[in-house]
Amino acid sequence: MASEAATAVELDEEQRLVEEAQRGNLDAMRPLLERYAPPLYGTVILPRLGDAATAEEVLRDTLATAVEKINRFTWQGKTIYPWLRQIAINKVYDVHRASKRSRRLADAMAQELPSETDPDASPDAQMMAEEERTLHRARIDEALAGLNERYRTAIQLRLVEELSREECARRLEVTVGTFDVLLHRAVRAFRKKFGDNPGDES
Repeated sequence: MASEAATAVELDEEQRLVEEAQRGNLDAMRPLLERYAPPLYGTVILPRLGDAATAEEVLRDTLATAVEKINRFTWQGKTIYPWLRQIAINKVYDVHRASKRSRRLADAMAQELPSETDPDASPDAQMMAEEERTLHRARIDEALAGLNERYRTAIQLRLVEELSREECARRLEVTVGTFDVLLHRAVRAFRKKFGDNPGDES
């Protein structure tokens, strides 16, 4: 890879810039970040995410983290690129983990929505219902994002992680009865935001 095949002169320059940044002149990082941003984006981040907007956000986060943690980097006579690459990969993994958690939560809440199709309906009707549920995913995500943290936690523990009511209550430091009320209100708040029961009060 061209980004790793640095000449001796380029390595000397990199070392100088890194050491200067580690002494407190963070502007010295700019030439390095400008040099390695394109390969980080094009060969590391975007191929692993597939979405340009998300990849650009991860790239910005990667570069910001590199500047913030430059003092943790130890010069070993090699280009800084592998270190930057590992930061980028870690950021990509974070995005994937967050996406999976969000999807599990959305899936759990989708199950809480009342079914509009009879279980004995024709295959075509059931397929249409499934397509409709798929279209609702974006609205589900939006509704979940609008819940307060306590409601989201109650839903996460009980419906996603499928913990017992007793364990959910213990983690939230409330009684089981209080947790039951909290979960009921959380689901009701979700449905209200989703638009299922617009006249319902939470």
